[in-house]
Amino acid sequence: MTQPTDRLPDVVKRLYRIVADLEALFPGRRFTPDGHLVGSIGEVLATHLFDLELAPASTTGFDARTRDGRTVEIRVTQRRTVALRGEEPTADLLVALHLADDGTAEVVYAGPAAPVWDAAGPMASNGQRRVALSTLAGMEGGELEQVKG
Repeated sequence: MTQPTDRLPDVVKRLYRIVADLEALFPGRRFTPDGHLVGSIGEVLATHLFDLELAPASTTGFDARTRDGRTVEIRVTQRRTVALRGEEPTADLLVALHLADDGTAEVVYAGPAAPVWDAAGPMASNGQRRVALSTLAGMEGGELEQVKG
């Protein structure tokens, strides 16, 4: 049976096609989705891909739960790094996604959160620590099983 979220990847790709159309109509003007929109897209895509239960918006410390109750922090980027907040993880697991210009999502990492914080750079003045996607791609994940493509 088709679930409403099964349409999610196509809806996100359609949004990015609209962005491309706007940029073609207005050369030199950027319409890149960012900030809150990209974060929310990442959260719902991760819950779709891994069959997670989305936490209420603005839940402190995590974005979703696994079916067995573990907490999951979801990070998404359109660049080459993801930003982490705090000195230590507050969630059990971390999912990091990269959103391409066409709206497709690549799972870069899905596994324990602690090693990602250990690999992150120093705390910046904005309270964020960054970790490169290339670093995440080389890390052992595997604690979350991707159930959908």
